[in-house]
Amino acid sequence: MAVSSHHVVLFPYMSKGHTIPLLQFGRLLLLHRREQATISITVTVFTTPKNQPFVSDFLSTTPEIKVISLPFPENILGIPPGVESTDKLPSMSLYVPFTRATKLLQPFLEEKLKNLPEVSFMVSDGFLWWTSESAAKFKIPRLVFYGMNSYAFAVSISASEHKLFIEPEIESATEPVTVPDFPWIRVKKCELNHGTQSSQGAELFMDQIISTNKSYGFLINSFYELESTFVDYNNNSDRPKSWCIGPLCLTDPPKPERVKPAWIHWLDRKEAEGRPVLYVAFGTQAEISNKQLEELALGLEDSKVNFLWVTRKDVEEIIGEGFKDRIKETGMIVRDWVDQWEILSHESVKGFLSHCGWNSAQESICVGVPLLAWPMMAEQPLNAKMIVEEIKVGVRVETQDGTVQGFVTREELSRKIQELMEGETGKTARKNVKEYSKMAKAALVQGTGSSWKTLDLLLEKLCKNS
Repeated sequence: MAVSSHHVVLFPYMSKGHTIPLLQFGRLLLLHRREQATISITVTVFTTPKNQPFVSDFLSTTPEIKVISLPFPENILGIPPGVESTDKLPSMSLYVPFTRATKLLQPFLEEKLKNLPEVSFMVSDGFLWWTSESAAKFKIPRLVFYGMNSYAFAVSISASEHKLFIEPEIESATEPVTVPDFPWIRVKKCELNHGTQSSQGAELFMDQIISTNKSYGFLINSFYELESTFVDYNNNSDRPKSWCIGPLCLTDPPKPERVKPAWIHWLDRKEAEGRPVLYVAFGTQAEISNKQLEELALGLEDSKVNFLWVTRKDVEEIIGEGFKDRIKETGMIVRDWVDQWEILSHESVKGFLSHCGWNSAQESICVGVPLLAWPMMAEQPLNAKMIVEEIKVGVRVETQDGTVQGFVTREELSRKIQELMEGETGKTARKNVKEYSKMAKAALVQGTGSSWKTLDLLLEKLCKNS
């Protein structure tokens, strides 16, 4: 039986939340290769020098994936020297100049593509809009990856096509409006801004959309059973096809045995005491004011719930001495890097207070932990709507003024924490998320899972064409 060799190029955006799932996709391709007698796949990942150690470390169990660094541009106005990823930016307000600067990588990418084995297809981040030009130049089919789910895409597209918030009479940012293609869904203007508030942000967004519409298709880190209505909506159009190949977090290899960190010992103790724990974390990009952080701390304290809170800030410095003493029986604050999957998988963890970045939300669904949704930016408000209203695996935190960036009081936090951890809504969410967790695992079962079969079909089309 003849074996056809194929080479796939991956180019993630320089942000861990965008990079990790694409590296997981690289792993999935190799896993798929091992199961297929007729297709041989090699994978090359493009990154930049300061991001290479993270990428190489993440791929340490799959050394056959080649990593190539392209020199990141220097002397970009507003960007501190040596910053090559969004988590190192002083503020996310620099997202637009940082992302624009990535176009200066284009000649280096094209020089490398000339000297690489022939590429069957490329998967690049939607934020790297200019990669579509490079793909076209080398006649490489390009799949676009945004790290978003089908629900967020579908609701955004429907709102845009029906010009929902362009009508002058809809001035309110917080007045819910019915989405015509999904009449059971009501969205607010503030939930659909996706970082396009400035004219430069809007221009960049348009460039990304134009390049996306020229692509071969969308790679979606999700599974069909989770959001079938929205996958079908996206595919019943003249837009590039969506391919659900997730949840990609399930491709991570088992972790090697190691010395347990202090927070895992703490969780073990809580499990032995029969005390359920709320895990609290907001990813690397969320910008929370000190005033809001203090309110969160007091809300956690007032709830009387046991919690493990991972934060980069010194909470005691913000709130004042005495807080850690007051919560020493119920709470633990961690300022180190943690393995989020390990924490969410722990038997004592029964809830996750999250910003609803899609990677975090999907990890929570995969391990069967319900969410307390507190969205803060980008498409997170739509993820929160999906979690709470569509699949009903969580509870929503509400801001005082109804906007996404509004202030959340300690009373609201305390009440919603108790609702998730002890109330009837939390009980229902816990039951539902266990069902979706089973479906998630089934989706990537080799040969029979919906995501595995979608990947089969995608490779068949792209590799046959090349």
